[in-house]
Amino acid sequence: MGPNLDQNQSPQADSDIHSGVGVLDKTVKILDALESGPATLGQLVNETGLARPTAHRLAIALERHRFVIRDQHGRFVLGSRFAELAAAAGEDRLLTASGPILQTLLDRTGESAQIYRRQGDQRVCIAAVERASGLRDSIPVGALLSMEAGSAAQILLAWEDSERLHQGLRHAKFTAAKLAAVRKRGWAESVNEREDGVCSISAPIRNPSGQVIAAISISGPTGRMGTTPGRRYAPLVMAAGKYLTEALLRASGER
Repeated sequence: MGPNLDQNQSPQADSDIHSGVGVLDKTVKILDALESGPATLGQLVNETGLARPTAHRLAIALERHRFVIRDQHGRFVLGSRFAELAAAAGEDRLLTASGPILQTLLDRTGESAQIYRRQGDQRVCIAAVERASGLRDSIPVGALLSMEAGSAAQILLAWEDSERLHQGLRHAKFTAAKLAAVRKRGWAESVNEREDGVCSISAPIRNPSGQVIAAISISGPTGRMGTTPGRRYAPLVMAAGKYLTEALLRASGER
């Protein structure tokens, strides 16, 4: 004899996962509904079976935390916070592979090397190696830097969706045209942009899905690296970014 279903219960509802925390279960229902694509509030109500005020309240709360955003038609869609969390989850694999590559960049260029990932409206240094002596651009691991200047900021913003790109350019020292050039050539350069007398070269690191999750950089004094450092150093930095991208791809296939 099959399970008993009352008039208000459906087979689909019976299979739902119940954690014992009702608001969490309801929130997950909304995210599950959005996994298949954009949805209006009415569609969320139909998909989740939640009361309209409840669905609206939870969707707005998710929007404030950037788990959900609105598209140009006002529909709810999954937000950028998931990509940021995915990047953080993959950080251990990236850090495991990054040490030797950063050291190789330092050895070949003579300049400090770093890896940055975006953290909200800033970027954070998650790995770094420095010159042993002489003038150098010292960026300690854990340092938070602006997304408004510097070649790493350009890389982390250049491949964002149009809305976040537009927002990021509002106070930036670089332009949309410069980011278009970054996307075309695959590397970024800054000279006296983040700090007078400092220049840097950066390239993207991508996850197995092809999304840019971090930037690998070298930085140092303009007097030593020159006013057009990309001509000399970009191939080395790009090769390092490509190696780490391939390392993440290999690691994902080994799981």
